[in-house]
Amino acid sequence: MKIERVRAFQVDLPLHEGSYNWSGGKSVEVFDSTVVAIDTDTGASGYGEVCPLGPFYLPAYGAGARAGIRELAPHLLGEDPRQLERLNRTMDAALKGHPYVKSALDMACWDLLGKACGQPATTLLGGRFGAGATLYRAISQQDPDAMAERVAEHRRAGYRRFQLKVGGDPGIDVERIRATRAVLEDGDVLVADANTGWLMHEAARVVRAVREVDVYVEQPCRTYEECLQIRRRTDHPFVLDESVDGLTPLLRGHADGAMDVVNLKISKLGGLTRARQARDLCVALGIAMTIEDSWGGDIVTAAIAHLAHSTPPELLFSCTDFNSYVTVSNATGAPRRSQPGSADAGLLTASRQPGLGVEPRWEVLGEPVFETAAAV
Repeated sequence: MKIERVRAFQVDLPLHEGSYNWSGGKSVEVFDSTVVAIDTDTGASGYGEVCPLGPFYLPAYGAGARAGIRELAPHLLGEDPRQLERLNRTMDAALKGHPYVKSALDMACWDLLGKACGQPATTLLGGRFGAGATLYRAISQQDPDAMAERVAEHRRAGYRRFQLKVGGDPGIDVERIRATRAVLEDGDVLVADANTGWLMHEAARVVRAVREVDVYVEQPCRTYEECLQIRRRTDHPFVLDESVDGLTPLLRGHADGAMDVVNLKISKLGGLTRARQARDLCVALGIAMTIEDSWGGDIVTAAIAHLAHSTPPELLFSCTDFNSYVTVSNATGAPRRSQPGSADAGLLTASRQPGLGVEPRWEVLGEPVFETAAAV
């Protein structure tokens, strides 16, 4: 099997709730997603997706993803997409850094590997655990009462884990945490995610003010060192996200006792190959994980489901279903959250079809923004 053509498509993903707001006044109404199709000489095609959370979150943005994919595509022609480590080394040699650019390409090759083997990606990523992976729901930053109402609404829909967007005014953030915790029940999980938004003195105020509240604290400050200092000043369970972008910071965080949970974003790590390495290291070290991405539609959600569903459940803190947040579906076959009242409500179940189990909606994708093909 050899790669003959790489195509890239741009898709807008508007939000059901109108906008998504988080620390520092950041807000997005429409997400800029890139879908990749890798076509082979066997007639099989694989599909991937990358969707940065705007240019002001991580060092990634939609147009940059497409520019990087265009740069990498000629280096992949003639390569065997099933040889994933070789393929990743080829991409790393051709383009230094920019892991998010490589993510959709790597994801599409996992799709092809599964199709070539006749196996779902879950099987190839380690095996299927349980009925599905536990979901969390992100709660966009609003005033405290509105956020509490959102939490109650999503709890009725079957969610039991919530990621509350804070990182603003410390006094209002304390109110947000208290108001949302008040509508939850025993066993429900609340995470106060500052997305690097607090200065150290602000984070110290918040963790002291909510000392008696059952809440996780996630990435309160911009740097790893700042977060570590706050970690040492609180007994709240602690989550790191933006500070962990590879194996080295993961190992450092474990050695320092810097976190109880780590968020593994597929595109931040460079694709499923590198995300699986990080996942397996966390399993070996006993670190709980949230499996997710920066954002995405049906294809990203499918990839999350396969990696999360193949993670030992005692170490899977949560995952997310981005396709439930957006109004546009860019592929069929993607997993959907189980409905309220069902035995597996609040879970995300990976497809049993070969590869990622998705097929792009070509009428949504339209014409490719570019394609690179081998010479005939």
